[in-house]
Amino acid sequence: MSKKAFYVRHHAKPGKREEVKLIWEKYARAYVEEMKGQIYYVYGFDDTDPDVIIAYQLSDGEATSADFVKQPWFADYQRETAALLAAPSELRSITPQWIKGDTV
Repeated sequence: MSKKAFYVRHHAKPGKREEVKLIWEKYARAYVEEMKGQIYYVYGFDDTDPDVIIAYQLSDGEATSADFVKQPWFADYQRETAALLAAPSELRSITPQWIKGDTV
């Protein structure tokens, strides 16, 4: 099974990054913690832009970002974060070619 990675960049309105994080914690955190097939997931704040959030994940190929958006809470998550974002989120699906300490 090949691994898959996914990258998301959210650009919050000035001063709204923490509010976006709270909404992510409200809806997505528990799901991410229990998601089968996910090797790792990182949700973090960009060190060079005080309004940017970066999230990325590595999965075994079966756990996908498509599963995330199919969750019953996802529409509420999008609705609540939409007013806090300065621009549409950047989404990237990645096929790893090399992973430290692992075979792809």
